[in-house]
Amino acid sequence: MEKGIREMFTRRVQRARRYRALILAASTFVGAAAIQPAFAEVAPYDLVTPVAEYKIYVTESVQKLVTETRAFTEAVKAGNLDKAKALFAPTRTHYEAIEPIAELFSDLDASIDSRADDHEQAEKDPGFTGFHRIEYGLFEQKSTEGLTPYADKLMADVLELQKRIASLTFPPDKVVGGAAVLMEEVAATKISGEEDRYSHTDLWDFDANSAGSKKIFDLFRPLIEKDDKAFVSKVEANFAKVDKILDKYKTKDGFETYDKLTDADRKVLAGAVNTLAEDLSTLRGKLGLG
Repeated sequence: MEKGIREMFTRRVQRARRYRALILAASTFVGAAAIQPAFAEVAPYDLVTPVAEYKIYVTESVQKLVTETRAFTEAVKAGNLDKAKALFAPTRTHYEAIEPIAELFSDLDASIDSRADDHEQAEKDPGFTGFHRIEYGLFEQKSTEGLTPYADKLMADVLELQKRIASLTFPPDKVVGGAAVLMEEVAATKISGEEDRYSHTDLWDFDANSAGSKKIFDLFRPLIEKDDKAFVSKVEANFAKVDKILDKYKTKDGFETYDKLTDADRKVLAGAVNTLAEDLSTLRGKLGLG
């Protein structure tokens, strides 16, 4: 059992390194060196307000995650298949939007958001829990049978995440770097449709990732705009391009399922996301944090 757990975490870390180089470890303090300007004339106190506002955003998002996860898991436990399936995608968006912070807690991230291929026995592995284990039951097996333990664990993990975030001092470099991390993750792995492989609700995730990234950019934009208006305009245009592409697939209930997109459609989306991610990867340097 212990060997299986170790192997699960090893595979998850190896995959995460491809797109999460900026997220290193959980932290409850910020050293002075972490906020000293290196490439930009940004004083440490200039970072206080945007970081504080981002923590408010994350805190509000986690509260929504808690509320909607409770409704989702209650539907699962009540055996209401249709309701549970309808709540799956919108509930997850609140997690997807704040992944740069949620992923600081690697144990909870593995429990809440791991995929089947992170585990030795895939879907049959007892360590496969969280949103995607429930997704497998709802959309692949088309049943709520046997999902109550997973629903209870998911709810407990989300509440624990809320508790940990409440006491976390947000490291400025991780916050700023998170804007790029969110889009890099889409470009590196999610664009293939690997995450929501049973429900094909990937576009909900992409939209939430983009919104979370844009929130970070908007909060720090005033610190960059005074010296580099051209860069700000470029990034805004790239965000608008991604949004325009996603808007094509919106429906009255959310988004089209991802399996309806052709390879050509996915390449167009991937190109826009990659361009945006490349620009956002320079944010830390522009603020003297990288």
